[in-house]
Amino acid sequence: MTAPAHAPGSAAGPLTVTHVHGERVSVRAANGSELMAYVYAPDPDPFESWKPYAHPLRTLGGRLVTGYRPNDHRWHKGLQMTASHLSGQNFWGGNSYVHGEGYLPLPGRVGSMRHDGFDALTSTDASVDFTERLTWVENGGGQWARETRSVVLHSVDTAAGAYALDWSIELTNIRCEPLHFGSPTTRGREMAGYTGLHWRGPRAFTGGQVLTRGGASSAEAMMGQPAAEHPWLGFVGEHDDVDGHATLVFAHAPENTGSVHASHWFVRSSPTPTVAFSWAFFEEFELPPGESFRYRYRVVVADGAWDADRIEKQLSALPW
Repeated sequence: MTAPAHAPGSAAGPLTVTHVHGERVSVRAANGSELMAYVYAPDPDPFESWKPYAHPLRTLGGRLVTGYRPNDHRWHKGLQMTASHLSGQNFWGGNSYVHGEGYLPLPGRVGSMRHDGFDALTSTDASVDFTERLTWVENGGGQWARETRSVVLHSVDTAAGAYALDWSIELTNIRCEPLHFGSPTTRGREMAGYTGLHWRGPRAFTGGQVLTRGGASSAEAMMGQPAAEHPWLGFVGEHDDVDGHATLVFAHAPENTGSVHASHWFVRSSPTPTVAFSWAFFEEFELPPGESFRYRYRVVVADGAWDADRIEKQLSALPW
């Protein structure tokens, strides 16, 4: 896999990668700040849905931009791939939504994503990329899907105070029957279409500003909006403890908007700062046995409060 080139005029110090085998991959910037820890060892509680996640994520300035096990949703862990409703199983973690009854701690419903190994893990001074094999396992032990996942940290730009993280997925149904992907909304709860790649921000980001093409928006206005019309979403949060802000930009790869599974944005600013690339917000979709689907996403992590024009400029400098 080839990492994207740096933006013109960018400057990047050498990255340092540490792989603690069986546990995590850690990436540090030249200043010693840990930009990302990709944790693939299962956390202790299976009710939170064992799965790999990226936490912490930090800006080049060392500022934290992910939350981990917040008291409102212990299963929210940084940036992670999820599936809230999958053929009766919950690969999101925690309580499961049942129409007319709300969220319930249903026994036997929470699945897991098993790390099977890395096919590749390479790094240069300017990028880190790895390809991981995973198996999606339902609560009873049945193996339902194989996943090939690629994560690339690249385009470290000290002048802009930003870097990019690309996350791609290819998921294949290995059952003898179809997999049905949905969300709480497909099960009857309005505007709760969370599923897919999900970011949870730190509690300090509660009330943060949401941006899209054309300028400032709001979480309420962007909730459920189609990715075909809004290929990227920005979220600006203010840190606790230290003065300043950070901006995260969530972007779909161009081919995502042409997928037969139309993606929509799940976004909240209050009471929880969270964004998900929802692949089954309003409508359930079926993945037949032996078939696959693919998505590519990008997350730009930046120091400072960016506006829409600056986001557009940065994204245009980072070709897919």
